[in-house]
Amino acid sequence: MAKSIELSNVTKAYLEEYQRILDKMIQGMTYVTITCSISENFIKQIIPHQVAAIKMSENVLRYTTNIPVQNLALEIIKTSTETLECLEAIQNRCCIVQNSEYELYEYMCAYKEITQAMFQAMCAPPVSNNININYLREMIVHHQGGVRLAQNVLRFCICQELIPILRCMIDTMCQQICDMEKLLDALQDCENC
Repeated sequence: MAKSIELSNVTKAYLEEYQRILDKMIQGMTYVTITCSISENFIKQIIPHQVAAIKMSENVLRYTTNIPVQNLALEIIKTSTETLECLEAIQNRCCIVQNSEYELYEYMCAYKEITQAMFQAMCAPPVSNNININYLREMIVHHQGGVRLAQNVLRFCICQELIPILRCMIDTMCQQICDMEKLLDALQDCENC
């Protein structure tokens, strides 16, 4: 079991805002009125996820002086905003594509399993007073969940306009996860010096 660390006032302020963002994301992704359209359900469920990525990145930008973390946060804000705009643009058209009850059940079972694992990992206590390390750990888990959610929806008959957005989301988040893992390793190495 990890020992608890004494948090600085700056870390506490950062984490309080992170917790507000996380609570709003969990609520937004959990309490969605489910329809017979997996495409529509996914869009409504993933929008709070994308908004959280933007808000989490804006939160770290208030505190960090680390240039690679700043650049990464700005990139995540840009790509998440673009994804959000694409999803909102097709939302009303995608609800036309309907799915069977069985498909809906399969989709929702996987969705619940993925989101519960992501929420649990994102709620884990901080490991450091280093806000950059905390942000990267939180965002890696967030993005891994996003990739799994996008892969899940691609297993079903969905709106054709949604498919290229999902593929772009997966590619972007996978690249960002790779960048974040490298940056996290470097920051943790420095902290252990």
